Amino acid sequence: MTALPIVQLRAVGKSYGANRVLKGIDLDVMRGEIVTLIGPSGSGKTTALRCMNFLEAYDEGEVWIKGQLLGYQSTGRTPRDRDSESSIAEVRRPLAMVFQQFNLWPHLSVLANVAAPLVLAKKIDKQQARRQALAALDRVGLAHKADAHPASLSGGQQQRVGIARALAIEPEVMLLDEPTSALDPELVEEVLSVIRSLAQDGITMVMVTHEMSFAAKISDKVVFMEAGRIIEAGPPAQLFGNTRTPRLQQFLKPWLDRSLPLAAVNAASASGT
Repeated sequence: MTALPIVQLRAVGKSYGANRVLKGIDLDVMRGEIVTLIGPSGSGKTTALRCMNFLEAYDEGEVWIKGQLLGYQSTGRTPRDRDSESSIAEVRRPLAMVFQQFNLWPHLSVLANVAAPLVLAKKIDKQQARRQALAALDRVGLAHKADAHPASLSGGQQQRVGIARALAIEPEVMLLDEPTSALDPELVEEVLSVIRSLAQDGITMVMVTHEMSFAAKISDKVVFMEAGRIIEAGPPAQLFGNTRTPRLQQFLKPWLDRSLPLAAVNAASASGT
């Protein structure tokens, strides 16, 4: 028997007034899979990610988490009754979000930032929350910064605290919204290294990123979006090496133009020519 996807999007649509930003998205995320959303700015990537945990209330279609409908009391495309906040929280409990802008509380220590969701949302006692928070900080290499405040950290360190905060609640799926876009280039690699290690541990992830090389290396499935639709989806070898659509070829051309000369230089260096 085939396992069900842990996250399913079925004909998901989202509008802001007359602006329809998602136009019938279908997507399956299997347990242990890394799915990366790519595409130009304004293509709907982040909106799709936020609809997966109902930070944005989608208005067409369905989102299912572990076989449970998220956000509404019934299925279908017609207007539906929004579910209770407690039911929404329960259905999305397996998910954790890592935000683009860190979203850390500046007045709290690093440890308190990571522990707070455990105490406030999961109702875990403070001592247990502290232990879980320290373990999560250790996982991202920042246990020694537990007593520091966010303002004293680099951008890369702040994002790693954001990842630790998501890890601390022991999610089954992590949603990452452009986790490196707010960072200086020299800080990007430290965050990508943490995400790479999580992938090696088999954590299910859905990620929005503009880091094409990273997406090509880490993903099980890459999804290219344009104007609120999925244009092409498949394994990285297909999307980066054997693209089927002219629009994706056009989107990837600047990256390929940069990458291919570098590959030639590396090959020449390896051969000693």
